[in-house]
Amino acid sequence: MLASKQPSVALPAPKSLDRNAFDAAPIARLSAEDGAATLTAFSAAAVAQALDHFPQRPELWIASGGGRRNATMLDMIAQRVGAPVLPAEDFGFDGDGVEAEAWAYLAVRSRLGLPITFPGTTGVKTPLTGGLFADVAS
Repeated sequence: MLASKQPSVALPAPKSLDRNAFDAAPIARLSAEDGAATLTAFSAAAVAQALDHFPQRPELWIASGGGRRNATMLDMIAQRVGAPVLPAEDFGFDGDGVEAEAWAYLAVRSRLGLPITFPGTTGVKTPLTGGLFADVAS
């Protein structure tokens, strides 16, 4: 399963993807080990495919989130992009906190009724908020 064979990865920017954009059928019958290896290679290929959208090749990639703990994946990405891929901590950032901070920022914007997605970033037709909030009794 190569990233280039997944229609969702090959779509031009702007776009927004989540796990539901991918078909798990190609790995359904694989062992846990083979499935993990396949998904690691797929993830590296998908990240590298972003190069198609950059005006120039980055000289350095900084990884945050849980994937930064997967040394094999970071090595695969580095090979594919032709540049070092280093964890966020190497630059004084909390690799787990970066994602949490982004989600908190989006949650506050949503709570205030402000848009969190725009035509130029995800391809939506108009700016959109992040959903509805319900009052929860404590």
